[in-house]
Amino acid sequence: MTAVANPATVEECLRLGAGFSQGDRNWIAELFSTLDARLAGFHADATDLELSVKDRGARGQHVSLICRIAGREEIVTTSSEEDLHAAVMDARDDLRRRLNDSKSKQEPRHNRHLRDVPQPVMDGDLEV
Repeated sequence: MTAVANPATVEECLRLGAGFSQGDRNWIAELFSTLDARLAGFHADATDLELSVKDRGARGQHVSLICRIAGREEIVTTSSEEDLHAAVMDARDDLRRRLNDSKSKQEPRHNRHLRDVPQPVMDGDLEV
């Protein structure tokens, strides 16, 4: 993987949506710091993470984490865990897994059919 001039980090890319305040940002950024290594392969300007919660603290709360990376499909992960901390970690872990899956689909490592194989040089005076 080539190095990116301005790598994406959770600190730069995280936006808190409905149900979260800026006071929640520190503990969420700390929980999401494990995503930094995964996001580092993408440009910060082209990466966006949005975390929101519906009905925070209620029995049916619903946490959504949306990841937008230019040139890739939007990834949406959700969790309905009753504990907010557990729901945020669940959405984070699902995003990490889906980012890995997405990378594997777009950048196969061991598919010899996709490698650049030099073509043999054909001699111009072959008889038919």
